[in-house]
Amino acid sequence: MLKRKLRHCKLKPVNFFFFLVVAAALCTLLTNHSKYTFVRNLELEDNSIISVNCTKIIKGDLEEVQNAKLEMLTVKYKNQRHLLTETEYINMTSNCESFTRERKYILYPLSKEESEFPIAYSIVVHHRIDMLERLLRSIYMPQNYYCIHVDQKSSKSFLDSIKGITNCFENVFIASQLENVVYASWTRVQADLNCMKDLNNRNAQWKYLINLCGVDFPLKTNREMVQMLKALKGQNSLETEAMPAHKEIRWRKHHEIKNNNILRTDIEKSNPPILTPMFSGSAYFVVSRAFVSYILENENIRLFLEWSKDTYSPDEFLWATLQRIPGVPGSAPPNSKYDISDMNALARFVKWNYLEGDVNKGNPYPPCSGIHIRSICVFGAGDLEFMLQKHHFFGNKFDTDVDSVAVQCLEEHLRHKTLYPEKQM
Repeated sequence: MLKRKLRHCKLKPVNFFFFLVVAAALCTLLTNHSKYTFVRNLELEDNSIISVNCTKIIKGDLEEVQNAKLEMLTVKYKNQRHLLTETEYINMTSNCESFTRERKYILYPLSKEESEFPIAYSIVVHHRIDMLERLLRSIYMPQNYYCIHVDQKSSKSFLDSIKGITNCFENVFIASQLENVVYASWTRVQADLNCMKDLNNRNAQWKYLINLCGVDFPLKTNREMVQMLKALKGQNSLETEAMPAHKEIRWRKHHEIKNNNILRTDIEKSNPPILTPMFSGSAYFVVSRAFVSYILENENIRLFLEWSKDTYSPDEFLWATLQRIPGVPGSAPPNSKYDISDMNALARFVKWNYLEGDVNKGNPYPPCSGIHIRSICVFGAGDLEFMLQKHHFFGNKFDTDVDSVAVQCLEEHLRHKTLYPEKQM
């Protein structure tokens, strides 16, 4: 039959098979060219007015870091630097196709492994649309889900600019219930809980939840995070350590909010309505879908959440304590053997000024390359090499007003690793 068809086509068998080989090679060539063009179109453009070698910055080249610091002090930099405004984002997002193309969003899953392991995010913000949008772009994947909680105190133009961005994506949305977030009060926890509820109620098969704020930035690609999350096998990863005695007053006394400040009273609170001890931690977590569903639905947990509402900085004990309650999905036993420091948890890399110093002499991390706000390092370009060697998913804090090169080089580094996972920058 094949020979009759070949005779009819007046092609010799050898020539026919040669034709098939050439056609297959041409198809492969066109496919690779299409993939190359697709990847090239997603590479971030260097629009910085500072001439900096990010490869050297990432590798910790001290001369390059110093040159970047000096350039950021020049009159030229200060006069020509431009941050996208809320109005500009409102205008840009009026055409979503143009916005996602010009801002280089990745609109297709880059691997089967990632597409089958969606991640959910709760992002609490109140200002700096430029930082939020760069954060979103750096973590955006079409299979993931993003809930953004906007502080009720935020300006209308800030809210409108976020509405513009969320309208361009089916998987990015504003929390259905917004809070007036007061520093160190229950409202910070409630903001995350609101996003938890919205994400949990969605008919979406996300696997883990990570909470963020507007000054966070990723240290890992989406693919790296997926692989590390899969390795957890349903366990959570967050700071949870024995409660220091000096912090107990935060939850032993009744606190009240007055004029957007939280104040301690002399009123003693009842003991926590749980059998396990109280633990100390941070506001940041990496928790499973099962963990989220459980704490939203369990009656005993609901009582503990209610009891915590009049405490100081409940985000720094609540998640840490929930993680040690037996029966909570992905939790760890309350025994001290299972204590996890912030340096061991995946959630967040943070530098505290009183712990900085010579690593060779026992300090957990070297001095801050940027500045300090409330004892926390706002990272500079000189911090990147050290933190990128760690396992943490995100770093806190970044601010382009403090060091734009740190964000620029980290952004370029992550995008390069995302598009070329087999290569090293």
